[in-house]
Amino acid sequence: MIDPALFRSVLGAYPTGVVVITAVDGEGARHGMVIGSFTSISLDPALVGFFPDRKSRSWAQIAPVGRFCVNVLGSDQLALCRRFAARADDKFADLAHGHTPAGQPLLENAIAWIDCRTERVTEVGDHLLVVGAVEALGRRDEGTPLLFFRGQYHDLAELQD
Repeated sequence: MIDPALFRSVLGAYPTGVVVITAVDGEGARHGMVIGSFTSISLDPALVGFFPDRKSRSWAQIAPVGRFCVNVLGSDQLALCRRFAARADDKFADLAHGHTPAGQPLLENAIAWIDCRTERVTEVGDHLLVVGAVEALGRRDEGTPLLFFRGQYHDLAELQD
């Protein structure tokens, strides 16, 4: 058996980007959750995926919507990341935001966004694999991503020749 602390420590040496998954339900309630396990899956068809914990209350609120928006956070959005990582009844309280073409919450100044329809959800260990079919997407030309590495948040350091 692999020691969970060692597993987390070793895998923490691989940096990940930070995204906020958002959705609005049929009653107009907005939901969001921070994810560090987002990935591109396929170009044709265009599919992306992420891995929420099976016990996630936030995912339980988003799942029935059947669609979601991936908001890629910039390095200047750590406070926004912490807001959506915290347990709160309304993570959107007093937060200005736009909407995707499908009407999902689009966080202001996200460096990229991906509007998805939930394609499938599969149990994988203690997490779920959520696959989204990409329906629309966009990005800003400026900004660097917020990264998570060895248990802390970081900015992208640009390499110079």
